[in-house]
Amino acid sequence: MSEMRLIEAVRDGLREELEADSGVFLIGQDIGLNGGVFRVTEGLIEEFGPSRVIDSPLAESGIVGVAIGAAMNGMRPVVEIQFADFIFPAFNQVVSEAARMYYRTNGEYSVPLVIRAPYGGGVRGGLYHSQSVEAYFAHVPGLKVVVPSSPYESKGLLKAAIRDDNPVLFFEHKLAYNTVRGEVPEGDYTVPIGEAAVKREGEQLSLISYGLSVHHCLEAAETLSVEGISCEVVDLRTVRPLDTDTLLESVKKTGRACIAHEDNLTGGVGGEVAAIIARDAFEYLDAPVQRVAAPDVPSFPYNPALEDALLPGPADIIRAARELAAY
Repeated sequence: MSEMRLIEAVRDGLREELEADSGVFLIGQDIGLNGGVFRVTEGLIEEFGPSRVIDSPLAESGIVGVAIGAAMNGMRPVVEIQFADFIFPAFNQVVSEAARMYYRTNGEYSVPLVIRAPYGGGVRGGLYHSQSVEAYFAHVPGLKVVVPSSPYESKGLLKAAIRDDNPVLFFEHKLAYNTVRGEVPEGDYTVPIGEAAVKREGEQLSLISYGLSVHHCLEAAETLSVEGISCEVVDLRTVRPLDTDTLLESVKKTGRACIAHEDNLTGGVGGEVAAIIARDAFEYLDAPVQRVAAPDVPSFPYNPALEDALLPGPADIIRAARELAAY
């Protein structure tokens, strides 16, 4: 085991898959000589050359379109979109082509494509560099959507995504790149897509989340434990497909559920999780299902004080958990 930052774990995963499979290549704007806007791919062009680490024009629909074609012809492309906010010019390629190709060709063509993108606020990125976009794609059959929370999961899930024969959206919280550290096994390993993980055992209340918000839940759970409120923290890790068995097992044990994510409240992943709990664990609930999320504003503002006020964090989760515990 070695300790590394989340950004280093992603880079390690990319490096190992480039070494292991000559069909893997990276493509995106400024990912070669500059190493990407966050330097995730730094040094990889020197190791693997410009035919494996490809600097593309600034044209997201073109980048993804080229990658889909390559994937349909035996390659395993990994696309980097500079910010999740910029993925929308490629939305039609992802949703109408990549997601439907296997279905529309009756299994003749698959699209083993990974699209990586940094998401989320908290870095003073303003309106166009702070969005959480996972719910748009979690809605679409044919896509898998992965949002890791730790270096261990970032590397293991990324390797699993690259080896998957179907398209995977892989979202990395930009604030977590250098602030989240953790132990990562040496050597080859993968983390299965579609399996959640219980990050903290608890008895009275389930905190369910993914990505950076998992760390907010863990911080909240630690504070609440001092008050005598025992919280279990479930990291979904994959928001499509959802691991309903793990989250329902937790809720049936605790009888209370709070779902936390940074995305907007309305139409977010939390609403789907809440619906599953209401349908399949209704008789086990001792309180209404709670959601903690960003308010329904177009995006996080430039003003630091306003951004901090709108970002859901540990304090918001603690307030919701106290209400649930007292219900």
